[in-house]
Amino acid sequence: MTDERDNPDPSSDSSATETSADADGTLDVETDTGPSDLDDVILDNLDTGSDDPSDEASRGLFDDLLEGEPIFENKEVLRPSYTPHKLPHREEQINNMATILVTALRGDTPSNILIYGKTGTGKTASAKFVSEELETTSQKYEVPCEVEYINCEVTDTQYRVLAQLANKFIDKNAALIDDRVDELEDLRSRAREDTDALEAVAFDSVTDIDSEIESLQADKSEFEEVPMTGWPTDRVYSSFFDAVDYHERVVVIMLDEIDKLVEKSGDDTLYNLSRMNSELENSRVSIMGISNDLKFTDFLDPRVKSSLGEEEIVFPPYDANQLRDILQARSDVAFKDDALTEDVIPLCAAFAAQEHGDARRALDLLRTAGELAERDQTDNVLEDHVRQAQEKIELDRVVEVVRTLPTQSKIVLFAIILLEKNGVHNINTGEVFNIYKNLCEEIDADILTQRRVTDLISELDMLGIVNAVVVSKGRYGRTKEISLSVPTEETEAVLLSDSRLGDIDDVQPFVQARFDN
Repeated sequence: MTDERDNPDPSSDSSATETSADADGTLDVETDTGPSDLDDVILDNLDTGSDDPSDEASRGLFDDLLEGEPIFENKEVLRPSYTPHKLPHREEQINNMATILVTALRGDTPSNILIYGKTGTGKTASAKFVSEELETTSQKYEVPCEVEYINCEVTDTQYRVLAQLANKFIDKNAALIDDRVDELEDLRSRAREDTDALEAVAFDSVTDIDSEIESLQADKSEFEEVPMTGWPTDRVYSSFFDAVDYHERVVVIMLDEIDKLVEKSGDDTLYNLSRMNSELENSRVSIMGISNDLKFTDFLDPRVKSSLGEEEIVFPPYDANQLRDILQARSDVAFKDDALTEDVIPLCAAFAAQEHGDARRALDLLRTAGELAERDQTDNVLEDHVRQAQEKIELDRVVEVVRTLPTQSKIVLFAIILLEKNGVHNINTGEVFNIYKNLCEEIDADILTQRRVTDLISELDMLGIVNAVVVSKGRYGRTKEISLSVPTEETEAVLLSDSRLGDIDDVQPFVQARFDN
């Protein structure tokens, strides 16, 4: 018997399908080929909006992607936020930090510490490792010692730093009160049944316990969370001061990227924090600053500089062999057995060693190479995946740097791109300035002086986005010859994603007019 669904003639009565709409708008589908074909008709005509089977979305999209065996065992181990149980080649720096901070476990104030080193040299990871050990040991010996971490690249003003710290200690104090009240309520219950329960405690009666509970609850009701804006700075500082000093404890405040805070807000925050101990009654505060800039203290008030830099620890860059050890230790946990070919880790280490011994870059390379291998659904991470990862990370870095440029810098960069796209080589500052002026007029932006535009070109040069070389023109003086150091199309796409530059309709006539004249 011939299956009616095999009939190739769409006009055949045996396979014809009729559709009609009822008065209520319901779509009726009449067919004599069974419910399975009804499903097909609905999918074809309603879900995809097209009768062409090639237009249908692929079913089981994620099933296909999950078919391959996973390469990673624990990918988080390769992220910068992960704090490992052991930090190779940083034992000396870790021991130095521990020697300084051990006084906190004796209830004394540790010296302030400044930690220096280039990006990816293990500063933050080492400081967090020591901090976790410090807090764990303090709990073991029942010593009130706390570490608070602030990323000053995000929290970059005195108000925000003090508000964030104040709220952290307010929350801790409230939790402490809740625990204490629970203990007292339990004691009160036992004391009502047995007066002997008060013999080993500091209360003479149930009434005394009630008074203590009321006092603690009154303290808690006075806690007021600091808003992220709106208060005078001195009120925020007072709230932070009271919260820290609510009970006895030693506090280490870890200020990561401390130079960003000084750059944005000056040294007022550090001045206030470094002077606190002379006013505190119950607690003690120590500062641990982490910086990529060895010279940032040059801009500090001499009094702040002397108190802040009581102890200094320098983190040197890793060499290729050290990076290899770090990657090997992490990869043992991060990847399945035998997932990496022999040349993957040495190549990642070599690439990162070129970037001033940046372990973070090495870990990013290894993780990205693993992700690319998974997308290829291969069983192993290969050397080629590492090279692809290197290109991808470099492009991602360029995209991020360009995306976060100020508007004026973006306009200057766009002018350089337009000149290069129109075949101009060895671009000089005057040519950039002419196109820059036209772009500013097009989007109604302020036009800076040529001298300021030259400064912006120098900043782009320092960021590695352009290459600006000063060349001598003999008796005509010297000029800068400018060329792009980044992929043209990708950079232009990032610039055009900016809402202001995206308003430029067609800049070709400006460039053409520049050369015609």
